[in-house]
Amino acid sequence: MAAPLLAAGAGAALAADGSEAVARRLEALRVAIQDGDAKALDALTHPQLSYGHSSGRKIETKAAFITSLAGKTNYKSLVFSEQWIQVVGDNALVRHVWDGADILPNGETGRSYIAVLQVWLKEAGADEGGAWRLLARQSCPLKPA
Repeated sequence: MAAPLLAAGAGAALAADGSEAVARRLEALRVAIQDGDAKALDALTHPQLSYGHSSGRKIETKAAFITSLAGKTNYKSLVFSEQWIQVVGDNALVRHVWDGADILPNGETGRSYIAVLQVWLKEAGADEGGAWRLLARQSCPLKPA
């Protein structure tokens, strides 16, 4: 069984098991979320996406997830830290800490600081650079350090 690796500083070990491709997709997802880029969000997520929020009560489909971000949420900053990626066959488990500052509709700034677990699926026929797509995501609130 492969040992889980932190994405930062793992280098060659990441490339050997496909984690590097997942890390690239995770970064693309972070940028797409921050930018509210519907086209990129569509390409990065699986049609059967289950996207759970930190309240534990709000679960979104792919369509609802994209609609909620595309042009509606304005992130001033969004950082994914403490990344942990483990590839298991055509699946990848990803954990990270999300630290986001968003501009609310009333102009105030809100902060989201959460622990996230994601499941990514490598689609059949995907090359090594990979068509990894986010299949599931759940988060829980953290107290800022």
